[in-house]
Amino acid sequence: MSTLDPADWSALRALGHQMLDDMVDHLATLREGPVWRPMPAPVCEGFTAPIPALGTPPEALYARFQTDIQPYVTGNTHPRFMGWVHGGGNPVSMLAEFLAGAMNANCGGRDHAGIAVERQVIGWAAEMLGMPAQTTGVLLTGSSMANFVAVLCARYKALGQQGRREGVQGAKLTAYASAGVHRCVPGALDMAGLGSDALRRIPVDENFQMDLPALRAAIAADKAAGCAPFLIVGTAGTVDVGAFDDLTALADIAVEEDAWFHVDGAFGALAVLSPALKPATAGIERADSVAFDFHKWAQVTYDAGCVLVRDPAVELATFAQATNYLAAAPRGLAGGAPWPCDLGPDLSRGFRALKVWMTLSAYGTEALGRVVDDTCALAQRLAAAISTSNRLTLLAPVKLNIVCFGVAGFTDAQTENLVADLQEEGLFAPSTTTINGRLAIRAAIVNHRTSADDIDALVAEILRRA
Repeated sequence: MSTLDPADWSALRALGHQMLDDMVDHLATLREGPVWRPMPAPVCEGFTAPIPALGTPPEALYARFQTDIQPYVTGNTHPRFMGWVHGGGNPVSMLAEFLAGAMNANCGGRDHAGIAVERQVIGWAAEMLGMPAQTTGVLLTGSSMANFVAVLCARYKALGQQGRREGVQGAKLTAYASAGVHRCVPGALDMAGLGSDALRRIPVDENFQMDLPALRAAIAADKAAGCAPFLIVGTAGTVDVGAFDDLTALADIAVEEDAWFHVDGAFGALAVLSPALKPATAGIERADSVAFDFHKWAQVTYDAGCVLVRDPAVELATFAQATNYLAAAPRGLAGGAPWPCDLGPDLSRGFRALKVWMTLSAYGTEALGRVVDDTCALAQRLAAAISTSNRLTLLAPVKLNIVCFGVAGFTDAQTENLVADLQEEGLFAPSTTTINGRLAIRAAIVNHRTSADDIDALVAEILRRA
C-alpha cells in the first residue's frame, strides 16, 4: 500500500519542532533584518526548474526554504513596512495556520466544527459593525472577492432568478462609487457580466469624499437615459488617503432609489473597533453588504477577507444550487444547511476561519482597537514631522493611518527612485500613489509592530537623502 505518511514519525516531529522554533525566532528578531530584499538572479532561476518526478527529503526542502524563500518574501511583518495596506500578522494566527493545516478541513459545507467556527466569526463581524443578528456572510481570500460577492447579490436583487438563468440580457444596470474607489469594484462589475463601464465614478470633494450632489445628478441622468441604478458603493477608508464617504447620506440615497447599498471597508471598516474613530463609520450598519479584510488592521495572517450580507435570503438565492451529489440532509455529516458554498462562489474552502477566531479570541476587540488607534497616532506623528519640515510637503489630509507626502523640488522620477532605493536597501518599504497629478510617497501604517522610533527614522532618512 502506498501512503504519503512517514514510516517513522520521529524525524518529521523533530523537523516540525525545528520549524516552529525557527519561525518564533524569526518573528522575535524581525527588526534585525532588512524590510525587503530583491531576489538574486540565481534564486529566481531556481524556480524555473521542471517538476520533480522523484521526491526530496523534507529536511532538504526546509533548507531550501531557509535560503531561497524566507529571505525574499514581501516583508510586511517588518515594523518598517509601510507600503500599500498590508497587515503584519500575529503569532497566534501563525499557530492557527499550523493547526488548520493539520485538520485539512474542507469548509465548503457539511456539519462540522469548522463551519460552526466560521459562523461565529461572521456573527462577531456583524456585531462589530452593528448589523442585524441574522446577517450572513462568508470568509474569502480578500476584499476583491468580497466586493464581487456583494455585486452579485446586488445583481440578483435587481434581476432575480431570471438573471441567474439568462444573464444580464441587455439590462442597463448602473452602479455608483467615488473616484477613489478601489480597482476591485469595477473589476467585480466586469466579472459579473455588467462591464466596468457600468460604474459611474463620482467626483470627490476637498475631503476626498464622494460628492453627493454629483451622485444625485449622475443617477438622474442615467434614469433619464433609460438606465437602472442598482448599486451604490460607499468607501470606508479609500486606499489612496483613507477617506470615508458619508455612509449615512449614501444609505439614504440608496433607499430613495431602491438600490443596493454596499460598503467597501477593506481596511477602514475596522475603525469601528476604536471608540475615537467609530463615528467616521456611521451608516455602515445600514449597508446591504459590507466587504472588509481581517488580514489588515485586525492583523490576521493572509488571507482572510469577509463579506457580510444583511438579508440572508438574498445571499442564499444568489449562490445556492441544487445538486444530487451535494444534497443536504436533516442529519449526519450532510446536515447543517445552509452551507458556506450556498453563500459564496467557493465549494472547496480551507479552514480560514480558525486563524480569525483564534486572533479575535486571543486578543479581543479592545486590543485590536488599540492597534487601530496607535497606527493612526503614528500617522499623525508622521504628518506633524512633515508639516514642520521645510523639505517635505503633505499632499492630502491625514484622516486615518495613511500619509501622502512629497519632497519639495522632487520630480515624479526622483520620488519614484527614492522609494525604490529605500525598498531595495531594505531600510523602509513605503509605496507611492498619485495625488492631484503628483507622485506621492505613501506611508500606510498598519503593522502593530511599528513604533514612534520607526516613524522618526523614516523622516530622518528621507531628509538625509533629500
